[in-house]
Amino acid sequence: MTSKVRIRLWSTNVGHLDDVTRNLVDIAKKAGVKIKGPVPLPTKHLVVPLLRLPHGEGTKVSEKWEMRIHKRMVDVDVDERVMRQIMRIRIPDDVYIEVELLR
Repeated sequence: MTSKVRIRLWSTNVGHLDDVTRNLVDIAKKAGVKIKGPVPLPTKHLVVPLLRLPHGEGTKVSEKWEMRIHKRMVDVDVDERVMRQIMRIRIPDDVYIEVELLR
């Protein structure tokens, strides 16, 4: 029975998120470790409606601001060498990562 590591990543910047996941997948493939993913998880949409001032265009009285949180999940078999390389990856400030050990 082998153990697995589940890596969850999320960010508002999809470009940085895809770069980090691509690095994870490349490391695992070079080491010859089994990998599942990256699995795109549902994007969270945070919408904030705001009232505009009444002057200017009279018909348009509200605006919407939206923030999207993109998520990815990668499962990797546990290997000490691979985990050390994964821990050395440079992760941008706007990408958040969570590592969970599965049995």
